[in-house]
Amino acid sequence: MTLPEKLNIHKRSSELELVYPNNYSVRLSAEYLRVFSPSAEVQGHAQGKDILQYGKRNVQFLDIEPQGNYAIKINFSDGHDTGIYSWDYLYELATEYEKNWANYLERLSREKKSRTPLFIDAVTD
Repeated sequence: MTLPEKLNIHKRSSELELVYPNNYSVRLSAEYLRVFSPSAEVQGHAQGKDILQYGKRNVQFLDIEPQGNYAIKINFSDGHDTGIYSWDYLYELATEYEKNWANYLERLSREKKSRTPLFIDAVTD
């Protein structure tokens, strides 16, 4: 298990900083963690059936809760709160960031989706 020594939540930048014993430190955005949530809602219910998350550019952390000694649960501002991020999964997300993010952006482009959320205004006539 790759356990960080410290977690820092940077609210202004919406980033989670993971500090590891080997002096490796990484900051992961709320958007990145949200679109790579380990939840079934994102990963799908079968291998290779993941569901593309889009419009998550402005998502923020609402709360981060420890899950025993093995993980954290992140509650996001878009209402998503079912992902349990094991320490090993967080380390994998950190070390595979460049590849993951490039693949995500390429998939958004291929499926003609955007990181920017769509807003619908309700108007009263």
